[in-house]
Amino acid sequence: MLVIKRIHVVYSLKTDEKNWETAVRVHEFHADFCPVARSIGGCIAITTELRLAA
Repeated sequence: MLVIKRIHVVYSLKTDEKNWETAVRVHEFHADFCPVARSIGGCIAITTELRLAA
């Protein structure tokens, strides 16, 4: 039996450094609007990480 207790998502984004502040800001609240995160967030711990590259 498989039981998923937590999910960790790593976002890798390649963009100009001038956009990094915006990317970080959007990453901070994106889960509030993600249908999947909203559906399972109450029963499965979801964490995210943002990796930026130029």
